[in-house]
Amino acid sequence: MTNEVPHPYSITIEPVKKPEGHFGWALRKHGKLTERCDRTFPSEAKAYESALKAIEREQTGFGSR
Repeated sequence: MTNEVPHPYSITIEPVKKPEGHFGWALRKHGKLTERCDRTFPSEAKAYESALKAIEREQTGFGSR
């Protein structure tokens, strides 16, 4: 898995209010929100890694019916 975000996706990492110092992510496809993680992560890097895994799941169709 690479650290590059494949086109047409974009990842937004933002700090969350609680718990302080943690981060969340939002995934967009063609600029439209497709997924947001409710879980918080202790670092931006961990949040980014989780978002990349979500893109991989979406592209491979893993977990879809």
